Amino acid sequence: MSQPLAERMRPKTLDDYVGQEHLVGKGAILRKVIESGSLPSFILWGPPGVGKTTLAYVIALSQDRPFHSLSAINSGVKDIRETIELAKSQKFFSRPNPVLFIDEIHRFSKSQQDSLLGAVEKGIVTLIGATTENPSFEVISALLSRCQVYILKPLETNHLKAMVDKAIANDEYLKTKNINIESYDALIQLSGGDGRKLYNALELVVNQFGPGENVDISDELVMSSIQQNLAMYDKAGEQHYDIISAFIKSMRASDPNAAVYYLARMIAGGEDPLFICRRMIILASEDIGLANPNAVLLANNCYQAVHHIGMPEGRIIMSQTAIYLACSPKSNASYLAIDQALALVRQTGDLPVPLHLRNAPTNLMKDIGYGSGYKYAHDYKNGISNLECLPDELIGTKLYSPGHNSTEQKYAESLKMFWKEKYGY
Repeated sequence: MSQPLAERMRPKTLDDYVGQEHLVGKGAILRKVIESGSLPSFILWGPPGVGKTTLAYVIALSQDRPFHSLSAINSGVKDIRETIELAKSQKFFSRPNPVLFIDEIHRFSKSQQDSLLGAVEKGIVTLIGATTENPSFEVISALLSRCQVYILKPLETNHLKAMVDKAIANDEYLKTKNINIESYDALIQLSGGDGRKLYNALELVVNQFGPGENVDISDELVMSSIQQNLAMYDKAGEQHYDIISAFIKSMRASDPNAAVYYLARMIAGGEDPLFICRRMIILASEDIGLANPNAVLLANNCYQAVHHIGMPEGRIIMSQTAIYLACSPKSNASYLAIDQALALVRQTGDLPVPLHLRNAPTNLMKDIGYGSGYKYAHDYKNGISNLECLPDELIGTKLYSPGHNSTEQKYAESLKMFWKEKYGY
């Protein structure tokens, strides 16, 4: 079959829709709105695979509205404007507004969300947005004020079982097999409440068998089938961790080609671009650090830029940053320094701060020695006072060792000049 099982089983009516009874069950709030024939713009907020896209499609179908779908992952302002123009051409007399469905609307930048406002306000389209993130933080207030927000719940065990049974009974391809469910547990566990994952897992298991064969679906069969065959990028599962790990390790190994390849894998797989940007900020400090202090600035600017402009344009900035980080000199000296310092704190506890470093805001504190003997660095040659700053028990403890790169070797020379005797530089 060319279409995935999840797509083949997408319901076309509210009665076929599984789950979200609090919204679309008999007499529920959203169902009443739908059956009234009117339809305000709204946002569906819920975890992946609980039926947000399907519900939008069913609503448009039930009201005979033209349905346009855009994904925030690969659509820009140009795509939005073109879709709105197409929607304008579909408005005839009393025909209801077209539905514009925006999947993962939280990934749209402010400018992309702004481009929707006019069409929503004028009734050119009825907007249905889908998001896995809190719309209060991710959707601009001007757009949010024009939309209702409906919260979708994770699918429960009875929903997931019903979906499996319905697929086995109704799907033309699955009906060519003699399928018997011995246990639902592994399928449900692997789905994590995500209907799309459930159907993907069921399909992977069944596809191993030919037409007319007996397929006894046990937990053991499901687990072995998934482990052998599930190679798709899954942003919520094991592949998510494998690909981001490969991306980080490629930049750490100074290989820009591999870094860009794994970046592309994540973008194509629908990974949250801001998650990728956050990991580049961490790498810029953990693996490059003082060897090139500009790296963390560029990585942080990449995060800000992608947050502002969104995707797909953000991919260019992410590529630039990944290549820069891969090609940059490397040092983990600051990373090792803080970890050694934390280990020392755990080992020695809360040692008293030397009196001469303590703040003395009151006369009593001054009288008992707080701040006494403090040497103001700028009063000394080269701004170095040779002031002892560590607790007595830790005097002479070296935590920072400069890395072997041109930038930190300059630091090493300075440290050697002023702290050779005390710290052994």
